[in-house]
Amino acid sequence: MIVRSKAPLRLGFAGGGTDLLTYSEEYGGAVLNVTINMYAHCTIEQTDNGKVLFEAVDLQEKFECDVRPYYEIDNNMMLFKGVYNRIVRDFLHNQGISIKATTYSDAPSGSGLGTSSTMVVAIVKAFVELLNLPLGEYEVARLAYEIERIDLKLAGGKQDQYAATFGGFNFIEFLPGDRVVVNPLKIKDWFKKELQESVVIYFTGLSRSSAKIINEQIESTSKKKENLEAMHDVKRVAYAMKEAILTSNIDKLAQLFIEGWEAKKKTSSSISNSNIETIYNVAMAFGAKAGKISGAGGGGFMMFICEPTKKTALINKLRSYGGHASSVEFTEDGTISWYL
Repeated sequence: MIVRSKAPLRLGFAGGGTDLLTYSEEYGGAVLNVTINMYAHCTIEQTDNGKVLFEAVDLQEKFECDVRPYYEIDNNMMLFKGVYNRIVRDFLHNQGISIKATTYSDAPSGSGLGTSSTMVVAIVKAFVELLNLPLGEYEVARLAYEIERIDLKLAGGKQDQYAATFGGFNFIEFLPGDRVVVNPLKIKDWFKKELQESVVIYFTGLSRSSAKIINEQIESTSKKKENLEAMHDVKRVAYAMKEAILTSNIDKLAQLFIEGWEAKKKTSSSISNSNIETIYNVAMAFGAKAGKISGAGGGGFMMFICEPTKKTALINKLRSYGGHASSVEFTEDGTISWYL
């Protein structure tokens, strides 16, 4: 039996960082994001050779071993080992399973689009299909979160797992007691089309480790009042941006992009740098109304809001700086799976 799955990557509009457990457990967090037509992909084939083969074709990584109920975690195929170990423990009574699994992503790791977390969701979803596991959307997202943050001890928040699982435009609240509420936004169709036509994404060419930035955010917001106040502003902008989207106010949305970006930079000194500021200033000079980094910061994808008639000129100008600039399409569906 062969199963395939894919999970959409996301653009973070507002609230990033407030989904960290250290913040949300005390103050409550909120993010606004949308999934786009870029995906993490997984194929799993059940075999009978007594082997487990994991391969990430885009990363040129491979792992092969005799079937076991548990594999030690190291830097080689960490995400897949983490999912495999948890699935075997929780659903297969610690009985290993002979499989061949292949993964690849439409965006590089460290892109700021939630690539790693989305890949975990795609792998979990493939196992759900393969084993016919009784897991709904919240259960898939929660399991993916626990694997990445608890089992593998990778620093980060929760928004990416829920965005990839549910798909579409979502306002996601992270409440004390480790609770998560996903609120799909009912957006007027014309406004969604207009917003999509107004968005330009730009890959800086610099992948970065989000863990370092996230750990600095955690430390700074716990020790410095001004950093914590900045995080409160990040959350405030998320609520205000939800209202701007629901009332179809794109000018207000652009203004809030700027406010959110300025607040975000105050939560950690690693979020922006001279290269990012240069690109931001160039974009603003060539028709962008607002812009920000998607994700933890330090590199990866930037996103801009512009007048649609100025989009081509903006894309061409950004490309002259050596990165990849393009339009983007929003998606409605979250992670999906099927079998052959």
